[in-house]
Amino acid sequence: MQVHYDLDKLPVFRNAVITIGTFDGVHMGHRQILDKLKSEAAAVGGETVLVTFHPHPRKVVSSTILGIRLINSLSERIELLGGLGIDHVVVAPFTDAFANQPAEEYIRNFLVDRFHPHTIIIGYDHRFGRDRMGDFRLMEKFAPVLGYRMLEIPKHILENISISSTNIREAILHSDTDTANKLLGYNFFFTGTIVHGDKIGRKLGYPTANLRIDTEDKIIPGNGIYAVYAEVQGEPGLKKGMMSIGFRPTVDGKKRVVEVNIFDFDREIYDDTLKVHVKKYLREEIKFDGLDPLIKQIDKDKQDSLRIL
Repeated sequence: MQVHYDLDKLPVFRNAVITIGTFDGVHMGHRQILDKLKSEAAAVGGETVLVTFHPHPRKVVSSTILGIRLINSLSERIELLGGLGIDHVVVAPFTDAFANQPAEEYIRNFLVDRFHPHTIIIGYDHRFGRDRMGDFRLMEKFAPVLGYRMLEIPKHILENISISSTNIREAILHSDTDTANKLLGYNFFFTGTIVHGDKIGRKLGYPTANLRIDTEDKIIPGNGIYAVYAEVQGEPGLKKGMMSIGFRPTVDGKKRVVEVNIFDFDREIYDDTLKVHVKKYLREEIKFDGLDPLIKQIDKDKQDSLRIL
């Protein structure tokens, strides 16, 4: 898969079959669209082109950007798409000027001049251009004039995608890993930079990698203890572990932290990147009467994690 960030350096696509959207989560609902994209491209000997945007359009056009939480960062989205047989992903910069161009200009100057599409696949509710005046019907009107074909994504598929996206975000926030992972079609994951903590885990016999989440829009699971797989920068394969998210009420209870204990691993990895694949929620945070009962519970958490993983 080729990824393009510069709209002025796009290749000449062969019979481009394109779709447009954020595809946050790249979940099971989205894959119905991607399967259609691939089958249509195969039928005309063309290339699949997925056009997405950065930053997320709601950050530019919405007045309530503080509440935006994404299932994937841009790099995660691209990684997931790379495993699904898409030929090209184009990351278009989403700016005020882009959002406010006239709808006809968006069709002519952006879609047609840059992509020369054979086929465009979008939903009936796709809106674009100044005041969101452009829609499927307008694109359909220009199709015979500008030489492309339109295919509409059925309403029931779009509604399923919207419901799934909402349910996934709610499930992640409420520690419902079973629902989130089922709808995603993979284990929810996130990435962080390993930073120095207060070394309390080491004193308990369970040293942890404390994570700083560098993508501010990224959704993070609710507080609790989880069985996880971890990918350590520079280390091959997935490693088993457990994760705690929360305020550590037995120890201090002041600051929310994300920390991962990687089983049978003792290398110093400060400032490295850790990717965490969240497999299963184990339990809520508990305040114990001292460190001994806490250690006993952590021992049980490890055994529960190993059984699950």
